[in-house]
Amino acid sequence: MATPAEEAIPAVVLIDPEGTVIGWTRAAEELSGYRAQDILDRPATTLLPQADREDAVRRLAAREHWSGVAEIRHRDGHRVVVRVEGSRLATAPGKDVWLVSATPVVADLSGGTGTLLESLISRFPVAMAMWDLDLRCVWLNAEAERLSDVFPHYRLGRSLTEHIPGVDTRAAKEAMRRVLSDGEPMIDREARWTSADGREERTLSTSLFRLEGADDRPLGVCSLALDISHSRARDRLALLREASIRIGTTLDVEKTAQELADLAVPVLADYVTVDLAESVVPGGEPLQRLASTEESIPVFRRAGVASVHGGTPESLWPLGQAVFVPPLSPFTKVLVSGRSHFEPVLDTSPGTWLDQDPDRARVIHATGMHSLIIVPLQARGDILGVAVFVRHDNAARFMRDDLILAEELAARAALSLDNARRYTRERTAALALQRDLLPRNLRGGDAVEVASRYLPSGVGVGVGGDWFDVIPLPGARVALVVGDVTGHGINAAATMGRLRTAVRTLAYLGLPPDELLANLDDLVVRLAEEDAGADGLPLGATGATCLYAVYDPATRRCTMATAGHPPPALLHPGGGVTYPCLPSGTPIGLGLSSFKSIDLELDPGTVIALYTDGLIETREADLEAGMERLAAALAQGASPLESLCSSVISTIVGDTQAEDDIALLLARTRATG
Repeated sequence: MATPAEEAIPAVVLIDPEGTVIGWTRAAEELSGYRAQDILDRPATTLLPQADREDAVRRLAAREHWSGVAEIRHRDGHRVVVRVEGSRLATAPGKDVWLVSATPVVADLSGGTGTLLESLISRFPVAMAMWDLDLRCVWLNAEAERLSDVFPHYRLGRSLTEHIPGVDTRAAKEAMRRVLSDGEPMIDREARWTSADGREERTLSTSLFRLEGADDRPLGVCSLALDISHSRARDRLALLREASIRIGTTLDVEKTAQELADLAVPVLADYVTVDLAESVVPGGEPLQRLASTEESIPVFRRAGVASVHGGTPESLWPLGQAVFVPPLSPFTKVLVSGRSHFEPVLDTSPGTWLDQDPDRARVIHATGMHSLIIVPLQARGDILGVAVFVRHDNAARFMRDDLILAEELAARAALSLDNARRYTRERTAALALQRDLLPRNLRGGDAVEVASRYLPSGVGVGVGGDWFDVIPLPGARVALVVGDVTGHGINAAATMGRLRTAVRTLAYLGLPPDELLANLDDLVVRLAEEDAGADGLPLGATGATCLYAVYDPATRRCTMATAGHPPPALLHPGGGVTYPCLPSGTPIGLGLSSFKSIDLELDPGTVIALYTDGLIETREADLEAGMERLAAALAQGASPLESLCSSVISTIVGDTQAEDDIALLLARTRATG
């Protein structure tokens, strides 16, 4: 059954040479709202918007035939976009008249009176709509109608200026008005829509161009919208964009490998493994010590695996385990050549490498694996392992663009893996050096009972140069030291060892705390000058903070000075925690030597807590707040001292990874008899 638009009859009007309406049809009345008695013998310009009236008759008189899109004014004031055709009719010398027919665009483009091309446009699989100068929808095809639930303004007669709750049309209005103003088409403008519950998202690629009449005046805007929510190319671009965010979020080799596997499933592959060389994955038994089988040898360790099926049933080896491959398999060829293996149709026939790998062959047949890509993980000239992409549930085989995408993902992951590997190597070496340089058996003698803890920072921050020490001195005295070298890494750990040795040497000279720090400051400045590069700048960490205290049990006096280090916390025997007010002093390595000592008298059983700023400072809290937390933890007063040390660390750090290295030294003064 024909729609009203398909049944529309063109409005026919006769106009004499003076521009007066002399003929009027019922269709013209329905189109314009004017009855015959209201329009006959009146100027035809009555039907035109005010801006078009001035030279309309002159334009008509100059041509034999005229056709195009125009705009007329309905009697009630609104505008109607129409397709118009005009022809000159010769009736008598000097009495030629114009026969003009007009069809609303909404009717003409529906196919009722339009051409075959227009009928095809009506059914075009791209949402098309026409909007008048008031941004009111005057025509749309079937594809646009189907988007009305998502974009409610895709409805005849509805204007973008109408307010609809939950729909923001500001960007669309600005774009259309700009096109109307300058006439420049706007191509591939992306518009997004999200349902109220957030479960559905749609993305449209929209293009706009101006509709113009025969006189080149704008009549409205045509919009073309293509739903690209599930575009293959768009999904791949989104995957690469996400890869830059999700791969390499930490300096952890295994996590980076798993991030690559998780990202590629299911957008690119149904099953992905990331297998790394032994030099990349820290820990575990060396692969060289593992026995080979008759068919394969241990080459990799499984570092990442993901599948569209829960539990990754395709994987023959769990994470961390050695992965065995046949010597002539594509895995080893990729490892040796550094080139990808691309097998869009996996050959499982007899005589292939799978004959030497029955376990893989069994899994391949059981799961229906049919397409394979193996990509080397290369960074800075080294091959770190391979990433394997497989399809089984997805019936489509891999194409060349899939290989390109897999190689791009692998390249990004390889760089992150190499960064993680280098960081892990340096961190492991720095930790080993630091552990060798820190004291193992602290003894406070008859002066103090001591307990200590050292916690290296979590993954992502290099090992620091925190240290502590307890140094026996003549006369039953004891020196307590805590320090923190600027920077992180092996240089910081090595500098820490030099400073600790220097402090011990100066302590044996019997220097008071302020003089000891001054000598240490001078020593560090001289060492920095000796170690400077060609440009005169130091090659490694040189600065440090330090707190040095000497306790004499005979007098119960504790003399201390600080070089830019936080003050000690004092837990008094009767309870309560205080922080002595120390002259701050400048950090070691500046060459200023501005240090002062203070003397405190401590009751027997007083606990002196020396620490580094990693214990009290976090991203969320400053030093003052951290010192308050430390005081509260010490006030619990657990005994013995080892228990108090553990309690403080547990209370402040808990199960979270430390953001910076933490050194804590507790010393409880003994009673003298």
